[in-house]
Amino acid sequence: MLYIVIERFKDAPAIYRRLREKGRLMPAELEYVSSWIDVDLTVCYQLMRTEDASLFPLWTDNWKDLIDFDIIPVRTSAEVREIMSKQP
Repeated sequence: MLYIVIERFKDAPAIYRRLREKGRLMPAELEYVSSWIDVDLTVCYQLMRTEDASLFPLWTDNWKDLIDFDIIPVRTSAEVREIMSKQP
């Protein structure tokens, strides 16, 4: 399943320092797909994939001192079209 993760940065320089030093600090079954960061370096929008949503706290707990997270399950447009094509 796909998830949009909205990260609200508390301290961008500290985040990137930790990322350089320790990596993403996420379980292997939690797949990073891509991300976009606003020009003010305050919000990151990530696309993630996993079949086990219970893995998110294992990752976010490593960053909660520097980032506030919103995790939103999403479907692709193609998936929604398929679902809707079966509707009467």
